[in-house]
Amino acid sequence: MSDFDQELDAKGIACPLPILKTKKLIKGMNPGQILKITATDPGSVKDFSAFCVQTGNELLSSDENDGVYSYLIKVNA
Repeated sequence: MSDFDQELDAKGIACPLPILKTKKLIKGMNPGQILKITATDPGSVKDFSAFCVQTGNELLSSDENDGVYSYLIKVNA
């Protein structure tokens, strides 16, 4: 069993596309669900943090491993 409900692979695309794809996917999710995002754009670290503050969603974790950034976002809105 995974610790997330949906997954978005945003590797290889530059911001703002990972944020736009996340925004679209979250619209179809229910409050309390978890979205896992993987990205390779180093700018995504600040972008996802700001996105969660602006949208009211919760950034549960933000990790980096060999240039791949992983985020878990809890949908609150």
